[in-house]
Amino acid sequence: MAPSKEGPTFAAPAGYTAIPVKFSEEQKVHHYLYAKEQQVRGELDKTHPKNRTLFIINIPAYVTKKGLSEVFSFCGHVESVVLLDKTGSSVKKHVEGYSFNQRAIKGFRTAYMVFKDASGIKKFRSKEVWTSFVISKRDAFVKAGIHKWIEDYEKSLLNVAALQAEIDQYMQEYDDKVETREDKAKEKEGMPDEDGWITVTRKGRHPGVARTEALNLRLAEREKKKRAQKELLNFYAWQHRNKKKEHLAELRKKFEEDKQKIALMRAQRKFRPY
Repeated sequence: MAPSKEGPTFAAPAGYTAIPVKFSEEQKVHHYLYAKEQQVRGELDKTHPKNRTLFIINIPAYVTKKGLSEVFSFCGHVESVVLLDKTGSSVKKHVEGYSFNQRAIKGFRTAYMVFKDASGIKKFRSKEVWTSFVISKRDAFVKAGIHKWIEDYEKSLLNVAALQAEIDQYMQEYDDKVETREDKAKEKEGMPDEDGWITVTRKGRHPGVARTEALNLRLAEREKKKRAQKELLNFYAWQHRNKKKEHLAELRKKFEEDKQKIALMRAQRKFRPY
């Protein structure tokens, strides 16, 4: 990253320092990065260590991690640079690989830059006048415009063999996790915990013979028929009301028949309730 002639002074937001950059030597207009020392809220933060981290905003798309490292290289050795798509966004863990990590960050970005030691922050504070840095040079050309679009398009074309290899690796790791989880569950099955409770699975204490596929199909078909009968029974509200009326009518009819039987037995002197 080669410094060019001093850029014009520019007012930065409160607490930030303005660093002028240019895409190329031919460009006359400067772009400004704004940086400040990152104030860590917690006492211990391994990702953003205190007195060694810079927080940078207003980063254009053509500035890469390597470019940022070169801009601030005079301050000291840069240990790591983390680019984010917006302020305060967390660093999400993606599946590493050619096919699964294709999300491109668009628009202006922010970054956390960590120096190897605290002297990098001290040199950053002592810097009063910043010179303009050129991002794209002949020996380190940065693709932009149509060249960048072509590069992104070529990266979007998946390699079928590489994709299949990553899928196989992911599924193998998943199967290993499932197998380990099942082994741990089998070891704990039937064993009392700290409070003396025994975990009973859906198989019960005596699982017996495992169900065959044919048996599972018959049980599923039987359950399906039961559900169909329940759904057809009293499907409409008026059917439910009619059924209640018919039931009440049958009860009244039976009550009248019982009254007639009792009256006949009384007439024949055969009715003896006691």
